[in-house]
Amino acid sequence: MISTTDFKRGKRILFQNEPYMVIDFISVKPGKGGAYIKTKMKNMITGLMREETFRSGEKFENPGLEYKDMQYLYNEDTIYHFMDTDSYEQYSFNKDQIEEALDFLKEQESYNIMYFQDKPIAVTPPMFMELLVTDAPPGLKGNTAQGGATKPITLETGVVILAPLFIKEGDILKIDTRTKEYIERINK
Repeated sequence: MISTTDFKRGKRILFQNEPYMVIDFISVKPGKGGAYIKTKMKNMITGLMREETFRSGEKFENPGLEYKDMQYLYNEDTIYHFMDTDSYEQYSFNKDQIEEALDFLKEQESYNIMYFQDKPIAVTPPMFMELLVTDAPPGLKGNTAQGGATKPITLETGVVILAPLFIKEGDILKIDTRTKEYIERINK
C-alpha cells in the first residue's frame, strides 16, 4: 500500500482501478481540521491530467505495472509495430501510446514497454541513444558572441535538437532522450 505521505513526483498509484502518476503535490495543514494533500496526477492509460485532494495518510494500492523490452520493427501510418525479443510475438501500438518515444523511434532499437493488467500501455525510449545527423547547416562566424554556440540539427529519426557549431552531417551523436539534449559526439 502507498500512503499519501509517501507521495513524490513520479510515484505511481492505483486510483479508481487505473494507474496514475503523481505529477505534483502539496501538503496543506489548515489551522482547523486534518491535513490533506492536493495532487496533480496523470492517467497512464489515457494521458489525461487530473487534480485530486486526499486526506493525509490515505492509502492506495500499487498499480502492479510490469516492464518488458521490445524491439521496434516498423510503422504503417499511425500504427507502430514492436516485437518481444524473448517470445518473438509482435505487438501494435497507436500513436497516442508511444507519444513519449515518437521522436526517437529507430528500427531494430530496443524500447521499454509498460504493461498494466497484461496490456501494454506505454513505450519509453532508452535513456541515451546514438543517432546519425542527417542535416546540419554550417555554423556561422560570430554566433558565439553571446555564448550561444549552438545550431539546430536534424537527426535520423526526424527530431530537431540544438547541438554545438562543430557538428556536421554524418556525425553520430549521443542524445539524452528525456531532455532531447546533445551529450557528446561519438567517434566510430
